[in-house]
Amino acid sequence: MASTDNWGADARIGIFIVGNECVPEAEWWAMVPANVSAHAARVTARAPWARWRADRSGVDLEEDVIRGARQFAAMRLSAVVVGHSSSSFLGGKGWDEAVIAEITKILATGTIAPKVNVTTNGLDCLAALRASAIARPFLVLPPWFGDDTVQAGLRYMSDLGITLAGHLRYDPGPRWRDVPPGDLYRLGMGFAQEIEPLRAQILASCPPAADGVLIAGTGFRCVGIIDALEQELQRPVVSANQASLWHCLRSAGVATKIAGYGRLLRD
Repeated sequence: MASTDNWGADARIGIFIVGNECVPEAEWWAMVPANVSAHAARVTARAPWARWRADRSGVDLEEDVIRGARQFAAMRLSAVVVGHSSSSFLGGKGWDEAVIAEITKILATGTIAPKVNVTTNGLDCLAALRASAIARPFLVLPPWFGDDTVQAGLRYMSDLGITLAGHLRYDPGPRWRDVPPGDLYRLGMGFAQEIEPLRAQILASCPPAADGVLIAGTGFRCVGIIDALEQELQRPVVSANQASLWHCLRSAGVATKIAGYGRLLRD
């Protein structure tokens, strides 16, 4: 009898992720169901990963994204996701669709070019909020999001019709508190993430008016506490990587129920 080898018989999903992060792949591999595989292309460009043209007629993809898309084009993928919350936030309204259009063009030039569903983390989170019937989410952001990115995230949600019940930028504790957000990853905070303090801060800060929680940031370690938060808050919780996995699976026609990572994947 053969052992499981993570072969993507039901779906293969390509993920653009930040070049120096480990969280996205770790969380995806924790959650993916049998017969689904995830394949990463690493991007080292600053956010957003595509630049609006002067007349905003479209966007120009960063070189790492072009390279990754060309590689994905020959891999018989079912879905591709730009797994970067801050790119969607900083790109603003319309950026997700413009990026999808450019990546789709590249995927169609591959030697093997089946229909590939392309999405972004911003659109995935919005779809997950709708599917979870969350109208007034409490938005939780990583500590390395600077003030400009936080404001861009708030504006992104507002522009797309989401009314927030409040927001929190996670406090990583006294060791990191005096470090500017932009230096946290460089100094190692991304690899020293702890999920229990995050859980405690969300429980303490989530306002009664919130009908759910959205944890943004694909490099923000959190899927291990989604179930616990839902039980304690009695409200649905959506995270960036969970939302992208769910959206990609649905677009690929995979309806497998996945336990342990929230109602979105379980129900």
